[in-house]
Amino acid sequence: MSNYLKWNEQTISDFSDEHINRHYADGFVFGRVEKGYMSQTRSLRIDLSKFKLSSENRRVLRKTQDLKFKIEDLPLENYHWSIGKMAKDFYTEKFGDGTFSANKAKELLATKHNFNRLFVYSIEQEKIGYCITLETDDIVHYSYPFYILNSEFNNLGMSMMLHAILYAQEQGKKYIYLGSFQRPSDVYKLQFEGLEWFDGERWNNDVHKLKTTISGDI
Repeated sequence: MSNYLKWNEQTISDFSDEHINRHYADGFVFGRVEKGYMSQTRSLRIDLSKFKLSSENRRVLRKTQDLKFKIEDLPLENYHWSIGKMAKDFYTEKFGDGTFSANKAKELLATKHNFNRLFVYSIEQEKIGYCITLETDDIVHYSYPFYILNSEFNNLGMSMMLHAILYAQEQGKKYIYLGSFQRPSDVYKLQFEGLEWFDGERWNNDVHKLKTTISGDI
């Protein structure tokens, strides 16, 4: 994560929805460094007034139609170590040792931090995925997803994201933020209608231009 792109950073103390929404509109997103920490980065968001499911999105949802989605408030009252282990295992496999520790997952989930929702995904009674999330009156930030790797369920990560997007739209949010665009593997985030990205100064909807950035400063 040392190569994480950021143009600016700050630590805020006002956690009102209005204040948070304004900083997100300026390209800042909450991170996990400490409570109140935000970095300004190449943030991605969907204008939910323009979003509709594509044929590929619908195909993914059909293939994962048994996936159940629910929301729990953070901090969790009954945190279990297995959630932190799933987070650590996922990020270690995806990005290498030390990326996301079980202790950091516990800090985000079991104490008052920057995020206030946990999206929980299950098949029958088995919990197979989670996403640490921020929700305000106007936005959802789908921030730290993790799930069982090598699952028998194909397209699990994409299905989880689609459930979150649909939830945000159904709740009348203006935007859902999908993290940042940092590396070639982030291209999967670019398939959604209504996508915008922060270029350091303003929000841009030129996805072709965005794709060229991964061969530049990353």
